[in-house]
Amino acid sequence: MKFHLADTAGLNTITGHGPEHVLVNGVRLDAPLLVGPEVGPLPWNVPGFSALQAAHFEALLAHDPELVLLGTGRRLRFPPPALVACLASARVGIEVMDTPAACRTYNILGGEGRRVLAALLFDPA
Repeated sequence: MKFHLADTAGLNTITGHGPEHVLVNGVRLDAPLLVGPEVGPLPWNVPGFSALQAAHFEALLAHDPELVLLGTGRRLRFPPPALVACLASARVGIEVMDTPAACRTYNILGGEGRRVLAALLFDPA
């Protein structure tokens, strides 16, 4: 899917997505990644949803988000609460959704000037 967006000059914008990739500012990325309006895109060294560990979420705090959007691939899957407890302790919100929904939500929140961080996973082919 390709997006048409309002003026977001200078900010990272998700300009498209597919089952195994996203486009950030028109550049195709097909491995797990982190992206915020002024962060990255950066590789997120997570082999897949089932490999998530608490340390993966603790690393997100270095980017000072107010909200993390976890895109879990083609389908919605919730990580165990213990894995994301560090975010709640730091008063950082987390919303879990499939990756296409996370992409759409990221653009809306980023366009509003929110300190959102998308942590996006893809399903293997």
